[in-house]
Amino acid sequence: MNQTRTFLLMAWLMVAFLLWREWGNEHAPAATPAAIPAAQQTTPGNLANTSNLPTASAIPGVAASAASAQLRATAETGPLVRLRNDVLDLQLNGLDVVRAELLQYRQARAPGSPAVVLFNPEQAQFFVAQAIWRGVDGTVLVPLPEGPAREFTLANGAAAVSARFVANAANGIQLQRTVTLARGSYALQVHDELVNTGNVAWTGNVARVLDRVPPVVKTGFTNPESFSLSGAAWYSATDKYKKRKYTNFTKDGPLDQTVTGGWVALSQHYFLTAWVPQKDQAALFTLAEKGRTYEIAARGPQVSLAPGQRFASNATLWVGPKLADKLEATAPGLELALDYGMFTVLSKPIHWLLTQLHKLTHNWGWAIVLLVVLIKLALYPLSAAQYKSMAKMRKFQPRIAQLKERYGEDKQKFQMAMLDLYKKEKINPAGGCLPVLIQMPVFLALYYVLLEAVELRQAPWIVGWVSDLTAQDPYFILPLLNAAVMFLTQRLTPAVGMDPMQQKMMQMMPLVMAVMFAFFPAGLVLYWVTNGTLGLAQQWWNTRRFAEEPAKA
Repeated sequence: MNQTRTFLLMAWLMVAFLLWREWGNEHAPAATPAAIPAAQQTTPGNLANTSNLPTASAIPGVAASAASAQLRATAETGPLVRLRNDVLDLQLNGLDVVRAELLQYRQARAPGSPAVVLFNPEQAQFFVAQAIWRGVDGTVLVPLPEGPAREFTLANGAAAVSARFVANAANGIQLQRTVTLARGSYALQVHDELVNTGNVAWTGNVARVLDRVPPVVKTGFTNPESFSLSGAAWYSATDKYKKRKYTNFTKDGPLDQTVTGGWVALSQHYFLTAWVPQKDQAALFTLAEKGRTYEIAARGPQVSLAPGQRFASNATLWVGPKLADKLEATAPGLELALDYGMFTVLSKPIHWLLTQLHKLTHNWGWAIVLLVVLIKLALYPLSAAQYKSMAKMRKFQPRIAQLKERYGEDKQKFQMAMLDLYKKEKINPAGGCLPVLIQMPVFLALYYVLLEAVELRQAPWIVGWVSDLTAQDPYFILPLLNAAVMFLTQRLTPAVGMDPMQQKMMQMMPLVMAVMFAFFPAGLVLYWVTNGTLGLAQQWWNTRRFAEEPAKA
């Protein structure tokens, strides 16, 4: 297979895969609801009676929560408190995190661009995280800020910053809540302690909820954002990572699963919010569609406290970018939120290798270039065999032209005679197929890394030209360079056995590929231009190396 056909095969395979994936997203079969596992019981030593978790419909407050997506009035939740470390700026009350700004991530590269906002009280972008303790009588414990302070900012040299909230109910139940942000962390630690200071037993449960209006996602198979998960994800030790797009939130059946040691999340392009309950306390995972908003929740544990008893429950709220190492350190399986799909087995090591190369270059564009160099070196023995075969084909072009003239329009006899010649002279016309079949999954795996790796978001290559490797080349220089490389490659490639019509179609391929690559992320086109340039140099060198006198007819 010559190099030009290699490019054509690459284009066909890539477009076919992307179209198949888009079709699969629209025609995915409805998921069969998982069977609810046997009820799990939490039995800490200081808890007198921990009830088994009921189904979602039986938990007090679930129906009420699903009835409205509106943020509760400040009078009901208490005044807002600002909690800020070096990477997060949060606004929260005793029950909700209502606003979250990611201080190190900007909405655009333009100077003065505002920070990325995840949680947001505005109705058009409504997004909230809630942690609500509710008694079986429906009464909500509303913690208020402890003390007059309303702003808590990480001090110089401090390891963490905290804020405390306290709720005192008329029946004697007290909730003490401490929220903590460590330096450099996107994981908000929420520590709850319930104390029954009353004279009667109290039973209730906690609901940790993520509720939002879905973001607007640009569609199209050349738009990276359309391939990243926009919807819910959850994890359990038994079923592992599961996900559901907003478009299939209720179509694919209810989520009603009791889990110990898992998490629930809402995912979007590059960013993630997730509740991680205490790993030894059971929670019921649920989904709800509430008009304009969509909710995923971890409900539980449900507890019963006799007078004088107390109970503690911890949870982590992740609010930030999809950083693989930090997600992995936060909870088991949370790093799977970097959803590479079927290419996970390749994308994860490519992401790791790119990260190591970036440590050397301090530039993600040059890291991609070095990645191509390493792949080319690994595939060199296969490529050398390919170019040697091509050199032989060039040598026997006069013989092949003579065969074509001899058999005229009888293409079948011509093909048989040409195959006999290949067999006699030990020429492998398909010698280039194996390198392509290896590079194709690598190419698509890198595409998924560019989709999910937030490190490459808005990452520049060359200032003034490619300022964002995950966006299109603004000047279309890389697609044009790719066209030039393809054209020069064609000039070195023997057009064996092609009729004039096929040759004209092949001559159009550089232009076709240039138009197609104009819509792909610049980092992906950089990978392919580098790959093609190195292939061109290797082909030129091997053509000279294996050049011989033309075979006589």
